[in-house]
Amino acid sequence: MQPADLIAAIATAPGRGGVGVIRLSGPALQPLAAALTGKTPQARHATLVRFKDEAGEAIDSGLLLYFPAPHSFTGEDVLELQGHGGPAVLQRLLKRCLQLGARLAEPGEFTRRAFLNDKLDLAQAESVADLIEASSEEAARSAMRSLSGDFSRQIHALVEGLIQLRMLVEATLDFPEEDIDFLEAADALGQLRSLRAALATLRGQARQGRLLRDGLNVVLVGQPNVGKSSLMNALAGDDVAIVSDTAGTTRDSLRELIHIEGIPLHLIDTAGLRQTDDHVEQLGIARTRAALDKADLVLLLVDAQHGLTPAEQAILDTLPAVPRITVYNKIDLSGETAASELGADGMRVRLSARQGDGVDLLRQQILHVAGWHSGEGVFMARERHLTALAAASEALERAEAGWQQIELFADDLRQAQQQLSSITGEFTADDLLGEIFSRFCIGK
Repeated sequence: MQPADLIAAIATAPGRGGVGVIRLSGPALQPLAAALTGKTPQARHATLVRFKDEAGEAIDSGLLLYFPAPHSFTGEDVLELQGHGGPAVLQRLLKRCLQLGARLAEPGEFTRRAFLNDKLDLAQAESVADLIEASSEEAARSAMRSLSGDFSRQIHALVEGLIQLRMLVEATLDFPEEDIDFLEAADALGQLRSLRAALATLRGQARQGRLLRDGLNVVLVGQPNVGKSSLMNALAGDDVAIVSDTAGTTRDSLRELIHIEGIPLHLIDTAGLRQTDDHVEQLGIARTRAALDKADLVLLLVDAQHGLTPAEQAILDTLPAVPRITVYNKIDLSGETAASELGADGMRVRLSARQGDGVDLLRQQILHVAGWHSGEGVFMARERHLTALAAASEALERAEAGWQQIELFADDLRQAQQQLSSITGEFTADDLLGEIFSRFCIGK
C-alpha cells in the first residue's frame, strides 16, 4: 500500500436528507474514533454512538463503522460516520474530524487511493464516477459491468496474448538465421490475427459504451416555421419549446436531454436559418452556426408540402461534414404516409411532428446513424479508452504488414501492449491520473 495521510469528506450529496455520511481514510483511525465518540470501534460492526465536539457536547448521534486495512474500499483504515443528513450537522461533524488531525479530501481522492493500493484498476476506478453520473438504467448497468471488471478482463486477456506473442518473437532475435521459419512454425501470424479480431470486437463494444456515457449532440436546423420546435417537443415527450406559426419565434438555442434506449441525446432546437434584419434573431442564427460545429448529428427539417427548395439547399451547402437525416415534416398536410428511406440526399424520414406519426421511425434512424445496437455485455467506455484501443489496433496492423522484419515486429507488439495497459493503469502518467480523478466528486 502507498503511505498516505488522513483524509475526510462528506460522502453524501449536498442538501437535506434522512442520513448523512462522512468518510475518513488513512492511518491510525481508532484513536480518532475514540476521541470523537468515546468508544473504540470494532472491525466491520455498526456501533450506535454520540459524536462529540472538543468540549464533550453531542454534535449528533448515529452509527460508527470501522474497516481496517487492507480490507476496505481504499485499502487503508476507513471510518464511516453515519448521522443525520442536515448540512449544518454534517459540517460541524466534519469540522471536528479536521480538528482531530484529518484534512479535507480532494475530489476523487478516496477512489485514487483505491487505485494506488491495487483495490481497483484505472478502468474500474473511472467506472465509479460513470456509475454516479449515469443518466439512464442502461448506462448504470454498463457502468456496473465496468466496475465489476468486465472491460478490464478483456483488456488483460489481450495483454496476456500479446505477452505470449512477444516472448515468442523476442526468442527468435537470438537466432536470426532461423527467425522466419521459427515464427511460421509457431503460427505467430495466426496468433496475431486472432488478437486483431478480438481487439476489433472490443473496440466495437467500447464505442457502444461511449455512446451510453457521452450520448450525441443532435441539432435541429431548417427554415423558420418548418416545425423544429414541434419535433423537439415530440421527441422529448413534453412541451419544452414554444410552438407558433409566427416565423422567427425561436430566437435562441433550446437544449433538452432525452433518452432513446438508454442513449442520452442532447437535443438542440435552433433559430431558423434565413436572412433577417432583426438583430436578436441574427444572434440566434449565429448561435445555431456555433451549435452545428459541435454536432454529432444534424436533423434538417423540410416542409413535406414543397420538399427541398433553394433555401434548404443553401442550408445544406453550409452544413459541416457530420451525419445528417433529412426530416420531411407536416405529412398530415401533404397527405403522405410516415416512412423512412435512403435517398439521393441521404437518409430521409417522413413524419408529422404535430400528430406524432413517424416520430418512432426517426428515433430508430437516429440510433442507426449513431451506430447503436442494443445487446448484453456493453460496458462503459471513455474517449481515452477509444484512443488507446485505436492506437493498439494501428500497431497490430503495422505488425502484420511487416512481420518479417523481426525487430520492427517486436516493437509494434510492445507499443500495442503499452496502449492497452494504459487503459487499466499499468502504464499511466501521473498527470493523466490527476486529470482523471480531479473530475470526481468530493467524498468519492
